[in-house]
Amino acid sequence: MRVLVACEFSDSVASAFRRRGHDAWSCDLLPTEGDPRFHYQGNVIGMIYSDWDLMVCHPPCRFLAVSGARWMRGREKETEDALNFVRLLLEAPIPRIALENPISIISTRIRKPDQIIQPWMFGHPETKATCLWLKNLPKLVPTNVVEGRDNRVHREPPGPDRWKNRSRTLIGIANAMADQWG
Repeated sequence: MRVLVACEFSDSVASAFRRRGHDAWSCDLLPTEGDPRFHYQGNVIGMIYSDWDLMVCHPPCRFLAVSGARWMRGREKETEDALNFVRLLLEAPIPRIALENPISIISTRIRKPDQIIQPWMFGHPETKATCLWLKNLPKLVPTNVVEGRDNRVHREPPGPDRWKNRSRTLIGIANAMADQWG
């Protein structure tokens, strides 16, 4: 199966699909932290019109997440641009699509998510509510419910890489996506 993982620099999801034998590629404006042979560094818009079977999207949440709503005043254009990008991804001519984002205005401005997952459902003892908007895909079934509810992502210390560290998909979730959607 050909898999495009849009807006992913970490290679967490794309590599999980590759480990299961899929032709999986990541695409991001940033260089990858994974294998550069399977990463397109650039705008994903041109990539979505290729022949893909599945796309997993992680659009930037800076102007979408409700956790940052207080910073959006005066940034209405950026918010509208972010929402239009989400619409473009959700309407891509790809048979199966999963779009991932935190609790965000996508829920009120486009549509409610099909599912909300937590890392503790997939082997990571922490919280980070993650919404999934799905097209022709089943909801993810928890694979390893664990105790502990650390809010590591919320407590990420300030610094230049804070947004990167908060945005990486955890391996348990990436593996569940690859196992259940692959």
